[in-house]
Amino acid sequence: MAPKKAKKKSAEGANSNVFSIFEQSQIQEFKEAFTIMDQNRDGFIDKNDLRDTFAALGRLNVKQEEIDEMLKEASGPVNFTVFLTMFGEKLKGADPEETILNAFKVFDPEGKGVLRKDFITEMLTTQADRFTPEEMEQMFAAFPPDVAGNLDYKNLVHIITHGEEKDQE
Repeated sequence: MAPKKAKKKSAEGANSNVFSIFEQSQIQEFKEAFTIMDQNRDGFIDKNDLRDTFAALGRLNVKQEEIDEMLKEASGPVNFTVFLTMFGEKLKGADPEETILNAFKVFDPEGKGVLRKDFITEMLTTQADRFTPEEMEQMFAAFPPDVAGNLDYKNLVHIITHGEEKDQE
């Protein structure tokens, strides 16, 4: 019994630094999301929890393979620490908000905070890691330009880095 306990302790130690990656408010938001997804309230997210979560979001025909692939990303049973670690790993490669904003500001010398849809489309489909037409369609479906054809890149960057829209004050 002792070796199993020691192994568990070292596994927790490996994940304990994940709590230092996020601010307390972010951890609380992840905890709320975890609680919503843990439909049976057993402290773990399993196949049934994922299926029920998708159903609650209106997605009823999720393939079992898709759910299995999602769970394979975890190092073991998905408790809150594993859940948080998975998000930490996903976000590790993400650039900070300021870096992404500065990339957009290069194309916005007047500092208006918006860029023309046709200009963004040209840049993203002809430069560096080029977007496909499908990717452009997805982006503009998720972040539609205003009636004048401008994309609010400051809000876009905020959503990319924080996962929610800025409060309009």
